[in-house]
Amino acid sequence: MSSAAAAPGSGPIHPRLLALMMAARYYGLELDPADFRPGPNETAPTAAALSKWAQDTGMWSRALRLRWRHLFSVTGAGPVVLLFNDGSAGLLTGSNAETRIVFIRDPRAPEAEPPIPVDEMRLAEVWSGDAVLLRADRSQSEADPPFTLRWLTSLVMQEGKHLRDLLIASFSISILTIVPPLIVMQVVDRVLSHHSYSTLFLISSFVLVLVLYETLLGYARRLIILVVGVRTDAKLNLHVFNRLIRLPLDYFERHPAGETMYRVTQVNAVRQFITGKLMTTLLDMITLAVLLPFLFYLNATLAWIVLVCATSIMLIILAFLRPLRLIYSRVIAAETMKSAVLGETIFGIKTVKSLALEPQRKALWDEKVAEVGKWRMELGKLSNWPQTLVTPIERFMWMGVILVNAYLALSDESGTYQMGSMIAFMMLAQRVSTPLVSLARLVEEWEEVAGSMMQAGEVLNRPLEIDAASGGLRPKFAGAVSFDDVTFTYAGTKLPALDRISFSVPAGTMLGLVGRSGSGKSTVTRLLQGINREYSGFLKIDGADLREINLRHLRSSFGVVLQENFLFRGSIRDNILAGRPGLTLDDAIRAARLAGAEEFIERMPNGYETYIEEGSPNLSGGQRQRLAIARALITDPRILILDEATSALDPESEALVNANLARIARGRTMFIVSHRLSSLVDCDLILVLERGRLMDIGPHAALLERCAIYRTLWNQQNRHLNKEGSGHAALAPTLLQGD
Repeated sequence: MSSAAAAPGSGPIHPRLLALMMAARYYGLELDPADFRPGPNETAPTAAALSKWAQDTGMWSRALRLRWRHLFSVTGAGPVVLLFNDGSAGLLTGSNAETRIVFIRDPRAPEAEPPIPVDEMRLAEVWSGDAVLLRADRSQSEADPPFTLRWLTSLVMQEGKHLRDLLIASFSISILTIVPPLIVMQVVDRVLSHHSYSTLFLISSFVLVLVLYETLLGYARRLIILVVGVRTDAKLNLHVFNRLIRLPLDYFERHPAGETMYRVTQVNAVRQFITGKLMTTLLDMITLAVLLPFLFYLNATLAWIVLVCATSIMLIILAFLRPLRLIYSRVIAAETMKSAVLGETIFGIKTVKSLALEPQRKALWDEKVAEVGKWRMELGKLSNWPQTLVTPIERFMWMGVILVNAYLALSDESGTYQMGSMIAFMMLAQRVSTPLVSLARLVEEWEEVAGSMMQAGEVLNRPLEIDAASGGLRPKFAGAVSFDDVTFTYAGTKLPALDRISFSVPAGTMLGLVGRSGSGKSTVTRLLQGINREYSGFLKIDGADLREINLRHLRSSFGVVLQENFLFRGSIRDNILAGRPGLTLDDAIRAARLAGAEEFIERMPNGYETYIEEGSPNLSGGQRQRLAIARALITDPRILILDEATSALDPESEALVNANLARIARGRTMFIVSHRLSSLVDCDLILVLERGRLMDIGPHAALLERCAIYRTLWNQQNRHLNKEGSGHAALAPTLLQGD
């Protein structure tokens, strides 16, 4: 591992990590130094990296720069980690404002040793102000707020400083909007009527300054909107991904990947609406609030015409909202199904190609595209009606005002009606009516945004695996496992997958799980990993109830190898070290050797730096499986689960893995699920399941004698051994001789 930290057992833990671990213990949490992710080229853990480490466990944490006077106000709620200039750290445990001293504890000192009193001068010699604050775990409402418009609006409102500048700029632009019409009015009523060149020159100079100022304000306003949008987008994407990866596995097993991806991408439409059209329209409403009184001051009759027309437009759009909402919901449903077909086809492209299913998938795609087109056409036809009804009103808003204005000018017998006022009103009326019409259009567009928010909420507002990342126990596992009257039934089924299962295995046991398909073997391993927690009875690891153990800590303590394993894009080394990226190449080589993968890796063009593409087409099934075993072993887990892990291996690869199985099992508990009973002969115990019930448990020899089901399975798979030496054995087709 890098010098910033060390894995357990591989060397001393960095004092800064020790300090944070001691501070976390104050709140009842045990941090694992192996989970720390140092930044690139870090000689010592930084305040930001330490804070991120604490936040990943669910704690509230902030990296700050403090001054001496701040140390007297931050103490009392808990210890504060101070990062010293030499790369070490200390714990601020208390202070005395009267004597102006603080108390610092060395994380490497014995626990019985009291903290050291330090004054400002001594502390300034070793400390420049870097510190990490910690608090207890956050509440559910703070850590995992539901995805709603209210929450999204609060996310935007966090940019308070930028929003304040935005309001100031918008208000200033609104004030400046009044000036040009007034200038035009003066030009028409005074300059032209009096032929005053000096007034024209003065007004021209004033206009030039205003245009320059308005240009700069407009640039600043657009830049601030961009900054708010980018910052909000980054926070939103972090939140979305955090919730997505914390959804239970059961959700992903029941929903196509394409459907999930489509629903989640609807978040971008909502964000663009809030930071785009909604924010722009609301800012334009500031212009309306400033200009509308002045519009009534110029001509109340014409101002009322503008307001009545804008209100009529809004009422027409509101009348069509309900039918538009119904049709748009069908558009969303059709789009979701189309995305599901696309995602399923892409993820299953190997099957599509190998079975020549292109025509069938194309026909299904054509059907979904036609369905989307049908409902989008219906939506377009319906939404065309409000546009048709609104158009004459919009035209009257412009032309009607001109005609009424002309009529008022002609009917003015006193001759006091000034053309400059009419032109000024026309200019201001255009600026006033635009936000009113935009507000009406905004209500119409909200229906689409509400649909997008509903789609995203279908995914993001589902219950997470755990209430808070910091919840639960974090024991150090030895590997003893016990099931006590455990019953579990999958959702949507009536028959239990496990029915009153009870057994226990001591730490270091190699346990085989056998049974016919559907007997519950994989369900046992799913419960062990905490994938499903809705079971009755008790499942304990080293005496601790599994449901009370922190889920992340539980899974990081396991090594799991499945029948089909996914390798990420990247080098072979990166894939092996995926669970512990801070470890070194030597650690990767050690794990690969244990998994029997070293021999083929060394034959690769670039060895451990060989790049694996998506889907790992440059590796065979056996090579992928051995890399998955190496990846599981890199964390040195106390409990290792092999769920049909060798079924995809060729005989040579399987022989290599089985030969190393004794070394792999040394010092850890192993659960081996396999249909091949011959690979489980050397297990300490073998668990026999039948239709969710525990039929027997014991070593291979004992089960052959007393367990009829196990004996039947063994005889079926070793029928050829029973026939050896029988020269008169009946010949049979090869396919009938298999298992």
